[in-house]
Amino acid sequence: MRSFFKIFFASFLALIVFVFIGVLLLVGYIASATSGDKPEVGSKAVLVVDLTKQYNEQKQDDPMNLLSGNADENVPGLYDVVRMIEYAKSDSSVKGIYVKADDNANGFAASEELRNALIDFKKSRKFVIAFGDVISQKAYYVASAADKLYCNPKGTVDWRGLATTLFFLKGALDKLEIEPQIFYAGKFKSATEPLRAYQMTEPNKLQTSVYLNDLYSRILLSAQDKSKLDTARLHELANTGAIQTASEAVRYKLIDGVKYDDEVKSEIIQNIQIEPTRKINFISLGKYAKAVDFKPTEGSRIAMIYAEGEIIDGKGRDGEIGSDTYRNLIRKARLDKNIKAIVFRVNSPGGSALASEEIWREITIAKKAKPVVVSFGDVAASGGYYISCNADSIFAEPTTITGSIGVFGIIPNMKKFMNNKLGITFDGVKTGPFADMPSAIRPLNPAEKHFIQNTVDTIYSVFKGRVAEGRKLSVEMVDSIAQGRVWTGQRALTLRLVDRLGNINDAVKCAARMAKLTSYQLKEYPESKNFIEKFLNKSTEEVRVKAIKEEIGEEQYSILKQLRNLRNMISVPQARLPFELTIR
Repeated sequence: MRSFFKIFFASFLALIVFVFIGVLLLVGYIASATSGDKPEVGSKAVLVVDLTKQYNEQKQDDPMNLLSGNADENVPGLYDVVRMIEYAKSDSSVKGIYVKADDNANGFAASEELRNALIDFKKSRKFVIAFGDVISQKAYYVASAADKLYCNPKGTVDWRGLATTLFFLKGALDKLEIEPQIFYAGKFKSATEPLRAYQMTEPNKLQTSVYLNDLYSRILLSAQDKSKLDTARLHELANTGAIQTASEAVRYKLIDGVKYDDEVKSEIIQNIQIEPTRKINFISLGKYAKAVDFKPTEGSRIAMIYAEGEIIDGKGRDGEIGSDTYRNLIRKARLDKNIKAIVFRVNSPGGSALASEEIWREITIAKKAKPVVVSFGDVAASGGYYISCNADSIFAEPTTITGSIGVFGIIPNMKKFMNNKLGITFDGVKTGPFADMPSAIRPLNPAEKHFIQNTVDTIYSVFKGRVAEGRKLSVEMVDSIAQGRVWTGQRALTLRLVDRLGNINDAVKCAARMAKLTSYQLKEYPESKNFIEKFLNKSTEEVRVKAIKEEIGEEQYSILKQLRNLRNMISVPQARLPFELTIR
């Protein structure tokens, strides 16, 4: 027995020493990887803008990249990308930009910002070359701003027009004997259509057709700039399917030529004037972000608050706009005497109506203390518009999806499903007729339906009132353009739902002017988490999502995500867009 304990304690001590040494090595590695040492840009660098990467509002630091030594692969935020492209104009180390244009993972408004940044970069007389094997329409929209746009000789340039498809659950719910008891305000508020209809209603078809054609017109105009063909001719080419190959895209001057990857690299080598045998100094945006100081660090402070994702009650997770979290962030910026103005960047389809009201309240208070300017991203609709409408000024891109001023609620009746499909029954007692309302295990009676519809109508009335107050419009005017209808930023400008068309940088400059600042720096919120927080937050969620996507595919995962969102909507009045907009 003595021998056993001797071996046991010796092994246990060895394990402790091993773990201790491992922790020290890990901490040392992280410390070296996160040290302030800047990488070298080097001479004759070519900045790489990869459109297949999604540039969210804030940078996406992957702790796995750090541990594997690939920190340069971290994806900067959209505004970081725009600022880096602007910085590269005057950076003598950077000779040009190479755009990877196989696909575009970014929304239309983000694509607009990227495209305009490339157009501005060309003023430096440095080259911009874009290349793709299979160029999607959204990728083309950005890449067509390049001096030269090439496609693989055996590749394709997608030129078919835009389409969006909704999936409808009404038939499945009928078969399962689940009754989705739905309450909504606004004839265009189509978020509940997949549950109450077998196909799109006429109002929804109308609004979708209008904003889809608005987005398509931007693509046509970009192609017109490139090809010098008028938009009517370009539309005809799409409608007749005239462009099926890369060679046909060259014939109609949508692209500048067909080249293989090595031929494009050879052209870049000629542009930067290096030996043909030398390797091109391609610089990723992640590496460039670490190598250069593209953010001002002097002057008065402007708070930049990024609000991206669904609006929910409580704290929320990464990628969500939790009412408690954002109320505290806005309050913190308001009370900080060193912060002279606030820019609120909104990229959200909306969500909880109550959470939206709470954030609206905090913006309203902040506005009394210092200038508050809102910048819309890809989507700022329903609750996303609610939290923004009382700012001093609102900026949107022409392709921003906004509006959708309306409210809905869902309470499913699962009684027949439980009884007939699962054999489950329920019984109980209550002290009053409404004590168990709302209940998913029985149908609502007429009085209960009246109560809930009245709640939805009341929230809608308050929503319209908030918009009328913030935008200095009559409630009648707001009601005529509300009704849950979705608008593009271009149309929202004429409807006075936004003040100006412009990007996030325009909004920052406006805030600086309002605060009478000649020099300024940005304090960005939410603040970056440390390595351990990022590592713990990332691991389980991202691994799970990646595994599901690999099994069922990206499109099917999108449907699954919408079903999960539906679960979060139940019994909570919602101010949000009609499901997830997928445009291809």
